[in-house]
Amino acid sequence: MKAYELQGGFGFDALTRVDRPEPRPAAGQVLVEMHAWSLNYRDLLLVKGLYNPKQRLPLTPLSDGVGKVVAVGEGVSRVKAGDRVAGIFMQQWLDGELTEAKSKSALGGAIEGVLAERVVFDEQGVVPVPEHLADEEAATLPCAAVTAWHALVTAGGIKAGDTVLIQGTGGVSLVALQFARARGARVIATSSSDAKLARVAELGASDGINYKTVPDWEKRVRELTGGVGVDHVVEVGGAGTLGKSLQAVRMGGCISLIGVLAGFGQIDPLPILMKGVRVQGIFVGSRAMFESMNGTIALQQLRPVVDRAFAFDDFPEALRSMESGSHFGKIVVRK
Repeated sequence: MKAYELQGGFGFDALTRVDRPEPRPAAGQVLVEMHAWSLNYRDLLLVKGLYNPKQRLPLTPLSDGVGKVVAVGEGVSRVKAGDRVAGIFMQQWLDGELTEAKSKSALGGAIEGVLAERVVFDEQGVVPVPEHLADEEAATLPCAAVTAWHALVTAGGIKAGDTVLIQGTGGVSLVALQFARARGARVIATSSSDAKLARVAELGASDGINYKTVPDWEKRVRELTGGVGVDHVVEVGGAGTLGKSLQAVRMGGCISLIGVLAGFGQIDPLPILMKGVRVQGIFVGSRAMFESMNGTIALQQLRPVVDRAFAFDDFPEALRSMESGSHFGKIVVRK
């Protein structure tokens, strides 16, 4: 079977397509024939050596993918052959709080990833996906969608009438918009592209702010909220935007820190103190969150936004597309 490995170093040139013997499931395991995969910014950073310069190599990349169970080992009862499933991001985070041990089970980093034609999972590490989704859509769920759900619903407690600020038009931000709207919340979006902001409006955002033409976008956010600020910020920029997010959020509001797209640096903690802001780090989520999220996706018939699908053999080009930053929603790979 075909698979990809990051071998001997970092960079696109270190990605190698290899042929492996087909794996077989042991007791308590399932064999999944993969149909589609999804890229996250983490995957790009990992391949470039920026996520973990001490990463153990060789490594099969990617955490997100969906496929059909084709064989099960002895004693498996959670799923059966023929079920369509996705692996959970951290194979040992089933429920409860995140622990150091659970964090060391992340696919495509701490352990082998899923960019192979067939993958063996522990039966506890897979979740059936909503039937109405295409494979390419379902493949986007394990990281981006669960992260947004954790941020806004599990930890954020979003409710009707709240206002949410999303940054950019990547996978997490767009699915956060969908979850927020499904819960009756208002969404304000930022982007550097008026064309993308127009598409965000079609998805239900009430307002869009071009941060290139409105560099003081935090002031515009406050204007749009009557000077109060938003209830929730889905913070994907990190140090480069967190200062502005602290100005845009209301007193006692919540900022979910999920990314570092705008880089690293120092942060003035005083606004957190003076405004009583809750800043919460969100590192994807548990299997229980994934399953709860799937219930809402199925009930509301929500569909993740897929920008473009690449062939398996064109995986390096998919990474380059992500690096360009031109995508709207998720970039996927299909068999």
